[in-house]
Amino acid sequence: MSDYDYDLFVIGGGSGGVRAARIAATHGARVGIAEEYRYGGTCVIRGCVPKKLFVYASKFSEEFEDAEGFGWSVGERTFSWQKLVAAKDQEITRLEGIYRRNLERTNVEVHDSRAVLEDAHTVRLLSTGQTVTAKYILIAVGASPNVDSGLPGGEHVITSNEAFHMSELPGKVVVSGGGYIAVEFAGIFNGLGVDTTLIYRGEEILRGFDMDLRTTVRQEMEKKGIKVILNDTFASIDKMPDGSLLGKTSGGKILSADRIMFAIGRNPHTRDLGLERAGVEMDGSGAIRVTPDSRTNVDNIYAVGDVTNRANLTPVAIREGHAFADTVFGGNPWTVDHSLIATAVFSQPEMGTVGLTQEEALKRTPDLDIYKSSFRPMKHTLSGRDEKMLMKMIVDAKTQRVLGVHIVGPDAGELAQILGVTLQMGATKADFDRTIAVHPTAAEELVTMREPTERLRG
Repeated sequence: MSDYDYDLFVIGGGSGGVRAARIAATHGARVGIAEEYRYGGTCVIRGCVPKKLFVYASKFSEEFEDAEGFGWSVGERTFSWQKLVAAKDQEITRLEGIYRRNLERTNVEVHDSRAVLEDAHTVRLLSTGQTVTAKYILIAVGASPNVDSGLPGGEHVITSNEAFHMSELPGKVVVSGGGYIAVEFAGIFNGLGVDTTLIYRGEEILRGFDMDLRTTVRQEMEKKGIKVILNDTFASIDKMPDGSLLGKTSGGKILSADRIMFAIGRNPHTRDLGLERAGVEMDGSGAIRVTPDSRTNVDNIYAVGDVTNRANLTPVAIREGHAFADTVFGGNPWTVDHSLIATAVFSQPEMGTVGLTQEEALKRTPDLDIYKSSFRPMKHTLSGRDEKMLMKMIVDAKTQRVLGVHIVGPDAGELAQILGVTLQMGATKADFDRTIAVHPTAAEELVTMREPTERLRG
């Protein structure tokens, strides 16, 4: 008989924690899990899933306009923010139920409570004051939005958390930030008819992505009516007597809005978690330090997902949780390869990317062949919409291995998924060249680009 209540206790019921709990249980472990809010975590409850539902909703404004080019006459139309929020809430409730049922089916004991560490083997459930012990503890509490607490008037802003639950759609919004959350919400608001401004402190939005894509997305956003302010940030925000907000920027601009949303990054959710009592080390940002197999400096405590600040994406957290469970409880040790991750940004237009950016590739080798094609998607030859699609392939000139593929345009995220398989297998430019095109599609451009647009040597 074990000296512990559980073989594994998981703190955090998001995608990574739930996957780890379920897999460990299927390996025969006695597993408990605690979540203080709702099972499913940021992605399912207040992140990528509801966000993409909002993206779908926001695209209908352009779809109605485009339909006329194909012979449709679209009459008077109205939009109800309240109906959209209610439909979204219903779907999120359904998904949370699935997460709970999946845990119960694998005999994971579910606790609806905030949990904190008392020591390396003891967890306290704050809802009841009960303490439980576990041989292994996994921390999967994710991250939370940064709101810049030092900003005068910062208490007046919202984050993506609150944006999903606003009682009414504002008429005018300013989004602060240049990452994927800021860019995606700017597209959502704009598509739903909101006067939208994006302000970002950097020289170009979407830092970390390929520069050609960053520039293309920003230019296309501006075509759609989003005002983009670069190299600037808020210095203060005041609330007016009528409830509106007045933001003053470091560059001297005055921006008025009904709502100001901050999407300026996320912080690991480690505050008051009891990590110090258990002796778990963190870095300067509050992220838990881990080895490649997700182990902390305390032998029996592991951490996965955004709380480790490695690659903050839901599918990565799921893989990390699965690897942990297989390694510790399944007798099948393996680690997650973070070097090649396909990802999508549901901006408008959409962006899909896998592999190295041109800037990253140049650090690896000075000899690159760049293939690039910009064209109007077939749909817009009749819709008349002024929107371009961009495809870019980065190839090692010596080995001809494809190092990165980057796309801006319709269904770019769907394309990135299958492209991730090809790059994971080590595809070369010749592999793409000998693949027969599917016509007429935008994706056929990937196998018909024959001559480099740039040859970088030395």
